Amino acid sequence: MTIAMDAPRLAELLAALSLATDLGTGMPLETSMRTSALATAIGRRLGLVGEPLAVVYWAGILRHLGCTAWAHEAAALVGDDHELLRAFEGVDRGRRGSMLDGMRRLAPGRSLPRRVRAMAAVATAPRAGGRLIAAQCAQAAALATDLGFAPGVAEALGQMYERHDGGGDPGGLAGEAIAPAARILHAAQVIEALYRRGGLALVEDELARRRGGQFAPAVCDAVLSDRDWTAILDAADATPRFLDAEPAPHRRFAPAELDRIARAFARFVDLKSPHTLGHSTAVATLAAEAARHAGWPDDAIAALHRAALLHDLGAVSVGNAIWDRPGALGVAAWEQVRLHAYHGERILARSPVTAPLAAIVGGHHERLDGRGYHRSASGAAIDPATRVLAAADVYAALRERRPHRPAHTDDAAAAILRDHARDGQLCRDAVGWVLAAAGHAIARAPLPAGLTAREAEVLGMIATGLATKDIARALDISVRTVKHHVEHIYEKTGVASRVAAALFAARHELVGWRP
Repeated sequence: MTIAMDAPRLAELLAALSLATDLGTGMPLETSMRTSALATAIGRRLGLVGEPLAVVYWAGILRHLGCTAWAHEAAALVGDDHELLRAFEGVDRGRRGSMLDGMRRLAPGRSLPRRVRAMAAVATAPRAGGRLIAAQCAQAAALATDLGFAPGVAEALGQMYERHDGGGDPGGLAGEAIAPAARILHAAQVIEALYRRGGLALVEDELARRRGGQFAPAVCDAVLSDRDWTAILDAADATPRFLDAEPAPHRRFAPAELDRIARAFARFVDLKSPHTLGHSTAVATLAAEAARHAGWPDDAIAALHRAALLHDLGAVSVGNAIWDRPGALGVAAWEQVRLHAYHGERILARSPVTAPLAAIVGGHHERLDGRGYHRSASGAAIDPATRVLAAADVYAALRERRPHRPAHTDDAAAAILRDHARDGQLCRDAVGWVLAAAGHAIARAPLPAGLTAREAEVLGMIATGLATKDIARALDISVRTVKHHVEHIYEKTGVASRVAAALFAARHELVGWRP
């Protein structure tokens, strides 16, 4: 594909979208941009040019793309996925004292019993860190591939926690067996965290301590030989630094590629919880089909489809302790939930490419009677695209299992949607179009990996965290038959865990799949 020189720069779009990946870790905004710019500066100092340097740059901005992979399991382990990631950010996993420091940072501001329980959970699950890293690396590499990046970027993301001494994860690689970009990225992400926590003195002490162990000596020497890189981390605005760091020629993308980018970030969001797998893509398909029923022009349908893919982008700002909670939410939790639409809107507003979608995304929880959020807009203030997205979002959510309830049947979901229209919450026209769209069968592509229809259905259930006995009950088959299907699924797809099944199901849109 030939892309015009005046086409949008990919770096400008990812500068905005990377804020979502930062929110997904609970790290300060612009962490990914600073890490990318720092890693690229180190790469230049090491003599990298051209494609090898570009790999460092793109891997740096995408490094948090896997942060949602193990969020559900992390929250189950210590109560909050964001707190776990922040606590162990920058630690030296090969040094007991550094690991103990990370454990002491768990559950900040919580009661002493809560903190003790969190520390005990980590201490009694020694392999949890490795599993978290493996899940993050696998998801980041897979989604980078979905975004269309060269294999080198996926390779770097898959190795970004490997250590020079071979004590890292997920592969235990050492020395020259680790890709050059991964060596640089591993150091850069730790340096950024240490600098934020303790400044230049802490970075210098830790690099001297970890040289030849955690980090490649050449990388440490390149950082310690000149302190100019500190300007990148001291900058008040990371965006110009990140954009200036991109190796020439600047990568651009055609408008048609925006759908691929939006779909990859939709998967990034939906993978955060077993209860939301496939949600964004389901909403996008339903909203676009509803707009077709309404007779909208193709460009309006395309815009709505993209907005629907990205409508929950801000949801990663909320920890899984809230999203996966089976009971009622308190006031503080609800305030965080209400802000997810705001975060999604503000992220998209930062890029000229996605700015036209921002208001639609920001309003997807607004209601005609003014009882929605985050602006409490009402009536004519809610435009037609937002009304359709809101109705599609509600219908799709009703059809999905949630921590506090089972999935509704098609008929029950339709009845609830009609009630919302009757009560004045949702637009009657939008509800009618969405229900008409939901009643039309959609032609399906061949199933991936040679899966049978039943295996695809079981895989979708595995991905959402259902136990074998629950799957057997839902499908009215024996537990032994379910286990037989699972064996075939793992053999055909190459997955071997709930996390890997979730990624496979999300990438192939098998969540909620029915024959």
